[in-house]
Amino acid sequence: MKFLRSTYWLTLALVGLAFGTAVQAQEFKAGFVNTDRIFREASSAKAAQSKLEQEFSRREKEISELGNAIKAASEKFERDALTLSESQRLTRQKQLVEQDRDLQRKRREFQEDLNARKNEELQQVLERANRVVKQVAEAEKYDAIFQEAVYINPKHDITDKVLKVLNSGNAK
Repeated sequence: MKFLRSTYWLTLALVGLAFGTAVQAQEFKAGFVNTDRIFREASSAKAAQSKLEQEFSRREKEISELGNAIKAASEKFERDALTLSESQRLTRQKQLVEQDRDLQRKRREFQEDLNARKNEELQQVLERANRVVKQVAEAEKYDAIFQEAVYINPKHDITDKVLKVLNSGNAK
């Protein structure tokens, strides 16, 4: 009889534990945010992209024009090379090499500056988006929000909700 009572309590405890675990599993609420979509579709990300284009368009145009000028000078040199003296040809060849080196340096500096500014702007967008994610998570009682996943069921994707808040300007 004592054995049956202890088995009864053990069985009851295991059923209670299994039931409690199932209830806890149902209460856990997870979501997912697609940061690539945030960077493409958020109005603040689009504004940052526009700002960068305005900021760097003049330099980009200057570098492009310099590249075209060097290309034209190189083509002219190839046409004139046979009629030039040895010293003239070497001088112009040296000038073209120096101009091309200067162009490559300017392109590299431009790309480095652009990447640095782009990272700054995207960091600001990401910080604002993360505040909105936290706002949505707290309002809708999520336990966890993930930004990277191998697979996510679309029903857990809250990107649209985050974009809606970001684009409405109601972010805290």
